[in-house]
Amino acid sequence: MAKRIQFRAHGGPEVLEYVDYQPAEPGPQQVRVSNKAIGLNFIDTYFRSGLYAPPALPSGLGAEGAGVVEAVGSAVTRFKVGDRVAYGSGPLGAYSDVHVLPEANLVHLPDSISFEQAAGAMLKGLTVQYLLRQTYELKGGETIVFHAAAGGVGSLACQWAKALGVKLIGTVSSAEKAAIAKALGAWETIDYSHENVAQRVLELTDGKKCPVVYDGVGKDTWLTSLDCLQPRGLMVSFGNASGAVDGVNLGILSAKGSLYVTRPTLASYANNAESLQLMADDLFAMIASGKLKIEIGQRFALADAAKAHTELSARRTTGSTLLLP
Repeated sequence: MAKRIQFRAHGGPEVLEYVDYQPAEPGPQQVRVSNKAIGLNFIDTYFRSGLYAPPALPSGLGAEGAGVVEAVGSAVTRFKVGDRVAYGSGPLGAYSDVHVLPEANLVHLPDSISFEQAAGAMLKGLTVQYLLRQTYELKGGETIVFHAAAGGVGSLACQWAKALGVKLIGTVSSAEKAAIAKALGAWETIDYSHENVAQRVLELTDGKKCPVVYDGVGKDTWLTSLDCLQPRGLMVSFGNASGAVDGVNLGILSAKGSLYVTRPTLASYANNAESLQLMADDLFAMIASGKLKIEIGQRFALADAAKAHTELSARRTTGSTLLLP
């Protein structure tokens, strides 16, 4: 019998339960992984609260982890028992000792990357990979805006942007987080708790604004982000930390300079096993080179997932947060 976190109803962190469960035998194209480290991500709170709907209740939670293959289905060809693996795109149920998932959702984990590094970097790191290398392919020399620059995704974006020769302006909520973002490679920071973000971007860019804004905050920063963009600039809205963006009048895009908007997801980029492994290889190479350091800011026992969610939602976390079985 293994342990997992599940929830029977939507709500706050208090709905999370630590229970016994019997892991399934892997189907023909599935792999069963013994988790060594599990990643905590803001999207997990969306499933728990009901903003995103899980397949059915009661439901497991979490989509990211790293560990060792302990069983494979009859048709699995890419993995064998004992392989080191990582995953970052579900299915839900990673908050567990053991997780069964499709072969196509797993990547090979090189010996140079630890389980904790992988669990702290897969979802966030692959997100940064597609944002900076695919959604808007940064060449170097650009000045960009990245919201929540000291958070899990932002802390990796600061480093990756610097490695590419990009000037990243990171928004933060405190002087402490500004210092973290600057230490990680942000060119400049803006503390939105007392600074006007759009005005500061105008000043920092000598009135030119930016070709792209990366916004994982959502509702609270939508209009500010549009005001940071050059004519024909790209607004990349990739998250809803403050709530979903809704009721958008497309006319605002023309009024602010014929802007583009995209709402990307990792699933649309890592849409098959080959593209997922290529993206992961790019990420792992950045980590192995030392250009991308995975800061594990917090570690919680799996049983304490509710406490971890409370800290995450209160924005009291920095870097990546792990659950340890």
